[in-house]
Amino acid sequence: MTVARARTRSGARTGVRIAICGATALLALFATACGNTTVDLGTPVLTLTDTSGDFTSYIVYIDNIQATRTDNSVQSLLTTQERVDLAQLSNVVELLQAPAAITGSYVSVTFTIDYTNASITVNNNGQSVPVTLVDTAGAIPAAITYTVKFDPAHPMVITKGQSTQLAMDFDLAASNSINLNTSPATVTVKPLMVVNAQPVYNKPIRARGLFVDADTTAGTFSLNTRPLQDVTGITYGALHVSTDASTYYNLDGVTYAGAAGLAAVAKLRQNVQIGVVGGPTAIKDLTGITPVFAATAVYAGTSLESLIAERISGVVAGRVGDTLSLRNASVVTRAGGVFFAASATATLGTSTIVSQDGVVPATPLDKQAVSVGQHIEIFGNVPLDSAGTPVSPVTLDATVTLAQVRLQPTTLWGSVNSVAAGSLSASLLSLDNLEATQFSFAGTGTSGMDATAATYAVNTGSIDLSSLAPPALVKIDGFASPFGSAPPDFNATAVTAGTSADSQLIVEWNNGGTTAPFTSQSATGIVIDTGNGNLAGTYHVIRTGPTAVDILTKPGMVITTTNPNFVNQSAIVLGVGNVATGMSTFNSAAAFSTQLQTTLNGTTRVNKLVAVGRYDSSSNTFNASSIDINVQ
Repeated sequence: MTVARARTRSGARTGVRIAICGATALLALFATACGNTTVDLGTPVLTLTDTSGDFTSYIVYIDNIQATRTDNSVQSLLTTQERVDLAQLSNVVELLQAPAAITGSYVSVTFTIDYTNASITVNNNGQSVPVTLVDTAGAIPAAITYTVKFDPAHPMVITKGQSTQLAMDFDLAASNSINLNTSPATVTVKPLMVVNAQPVYNKPIRARGLFVDADTTAGTFSLNTRPLQDVTGITYGALHVSTDASTYYNLDGVTYAGAAGLAAVAKLRQNVQIGVVGGPTAIKDLTGITPVFAATAVYAGTSLESLIAERISGVVAGRVGDTLSLRNASVVTRAGGVFFAASATATLGTSTIVSQDGVVPATPLDKQAVSVGQHIEIFGNVPLDSAGTPVSPVTLDATVTLAQVRLQPTTLWGSVNSVAAGSLSASLLSLDNLEATQFSFAGTGTSGMDATAATYAVNTGSIDLSSLAPPALVKIDGFASPFGSAPPDFNATAVTAGTSADSQLIVEWNNGGTTAPFTSQSATGIVIDTGNGNLAGTYHVIRTGPTAVDILTKPGMVITTTNPNFVNQSAIVLGVGNVATGMSTFNSAAAFSTQLQTTLNGTTRVNKLVAVGRYDSSSNTFNASSIDINVQ
């Protein structure tokens, strides 16, 4: 049921006759006796993302994902162990797989996360520091299995011959308590994840797999999905990819747009690794057994990954000559190993291929396009030890044949100094989640006009800046100007006022939590008791980018999901629970409030609350699209 040729043509079967006493693991858990049986199949489309915390890396193993039907039968959705850096998924949704599954109504998902050999680092005053992991009993955590329940009103329903979505959001902020006062820092693990069978995504979606075939007339191609960084495991289901005239392609460092790109894809050999990126609505057609993905960008060959090279994803914190200083470097080896380095160096060469995601340039880019403040993915040779681990200090040689750099969209936060037509000056606060003080801008400008954090010059083109005035907080997406060419220092593709950007509300109670966290709670809102003594010495802030506001200065603040001017009412996801009793997910404030009243029975303690949304200072209201509550 994986090979696209067998699944995607008009003659593909949706009712499959199989021998359940053979080697078909997919359906083994449903067998009651040896022999043949007929089952009806549909396709769950599994995605994974996370709600970010103070982590620069969170590398763990996902061991298994299982779904339970209303008749208590269990369907395995992911059976191979996958290593993943969850901290890298805060700004993207990863499409893990689209496997065949037995039809029916599913009420819960069981998820195993293995902390054995975990690699976790936190941001401490701009530095990535390793931590000691413990569970709630103070022991070193190993594999933790927990169950997450769907909203009873919105179970996951798998229908014969159709696809359906299963969105998983691992809340890093709510799942961990960080203590920076110990040496080394300590992280107490209390996993929290929510699942949603009717997701409305607000991030780009990314998928990856093995190329099968292309139809240049229809503007489509097919791939067999392969999760995360896996390079040797089996594939899990197929995906149809639709393209159009604006789709961007990067194949082995050569960029295309539209039909020319699809024609190049059609010439790829079967089973080459291929990746696709789309907008929040990329999963656009679920009416067939094979879901359809609308791609805005396609990457293949050495532009995606290579069997003869390693790759590092990180931000350029400084450049001297052709040597780049990288920070918060996520390292993926040619064998699919996932590692993290707080810092790394990379050396460019005259033959290094350079491209900018989403752009087909009139003339090819060269190594001078790589500048300070730019997030990049760079491919080359990294020295590894006998175990396949990058040798410290981590270095990458991008002077070798087929070495490549991809310039990727980068986000900066700053406070506005001044605004003019087509430009603004900002006091830089952070670049790619790294504090401005961590960058050396030497060499970025012409004739001594290097970029400076205090007066960071941004080219905004035709973007409307009428809502901005000093000293407004601003979020800017785009690309750093080529090295040695500033000013401007940065070229914006989007500008968002801080008041229009999502914020994160984080509240943590110490001493094992509190039985009385709220002064009131109902379907219309929650009010945190800011006078609760267990808030002392903990996190209780609203974070917008790199800035924070203490909620103790906002007594009576209401956390609500009901204001349609701020919150898409079809996109609400609310969760409450813990590992021992399971997590319950809801898509409505009323159902969530009812469960919360039951949970807060006078003995249950609330440890942490994390919400994502926008704070309205005029009404002292936090308008949340998601709320996760971790209880003891």
